[in-house]
Amino acid sequence: MLIYAGMPEPNVAARREKTPAQRARRQMIIAIIIGSIVVHIVALALFGLWTIAKYFKEPEATFVMPAKEIRIPPKPPEHKMNMARHEAMTPKPSFTDKLVSTRPVEFALPDLPKVDLDQMLPLDPSELISDQVASLVGSAGFGSGMGSGLSGAGGTGDGLSFFGINATGRRIMLLFDVSQSVVNKAERSGVPLEEIKEETMTLIDGLPIDSRFGIIQFVRNHKPFKTELIPATPANKDEAREWVETKWSGSGTMPAGGDGVVNPQPNGIESVMEAAFKMQPDVIFLISDGSFWRDPGNEKVPYDELGRTVKDLEESAEAGSVPIHFIGFEMRDDERSDLKRIIRRYDGDFREIKPGS
Repeated sequence: MLIYAGMPEPNVAARREKTPAQRARRQMIIAIIIGSIVVHIVALALFGLWTIAKYFKEPEATFVMPAKEIRIPPKPPEHKMNMARHEAMTPKPSFTDKLVSTRPVEFALPDLPKVDLDQMLPLDPSELISDQVASLVGSAGFGSGMGSGLSGAGGTGDGLSFFGINATGRRIMLLFDVSQSVVNKAERSGVPLEEIKEETMTLIDGLPIDSRFGIIQFVRNHKPFKTELIPATPANKDEAREWVETKWSGSGTMPAGGDGVVNPQPNGIESVMEAAFKMQPDVIFLISDGSFWRDPGNEKVPYDELGRTVKDLEESAEAGSVPIHFIGFEMRDDERSDLKRIIRRYDGDFREIKPGS
């Protein structure tokens, strides 16, 4: 093997010739990697800042248009009845001209038969008109038109009466305190539970079809008939009667977990009033003895808190101030005065039924 002094080995010289290109390529790769890392770090930092900023950003204001219920009142039948009566009284066309032949014919008409005029009864025009009106209008026209119009509680208007309190409204809410103390006081006052049920159904049966109604019975928890006011159709009235007969609480208690029982926390009269106002009534009837309790704590509801709750609900009602009418039994003097002040503040009527009244 020969070694020439002062001359590099061929392979070593080749590696030295490629070193600058490799070095440039290596630097470029390193720069790309570092740039990619920097870009990812910046992107992660921006994403983190954006995520944190979301928690400190105030939520955008949203505008919600409350749903409006459009009720079209039924057309009264008076116009149709007047038109039928007018048409019935209109004289029928009559022909007074006699038939005249302008030329002789080959045959002759037979003579008229002889009729005993003494046996003919005179015709009364008023009887003819009444028969025609009856045939055009029919019995249904007078039955449904005049009957429902003069029926008192139902009628064609929005007047109604419940336990002697007259009111007006199309969206009626009935609230019943079915605690044992109220049931006992009502019976001592001469109003047993069956009479309360019958009075309730008399009111509902008399409502016109364009009305809506709802029922809530409560002790501390409450149990609604429906979660919204329903139209006063015959089918809904029948369903309400069945619910009153079969689902009415007669034990004086309403434990949580029962069929249809709502158990808010806290419960009591305030939660019942909130549930009633959510259904947007325009008149409320409340039946109780004026002594309201709630859980947790088994405490009596202060009337100043109840007054503030009712005030807030009245101010938030879409239909304006909602009259709250109260029917009470054997009330305490202090509870009577406090409740009267709340009821009459919103144009409600107050009636207490006492034994012997």
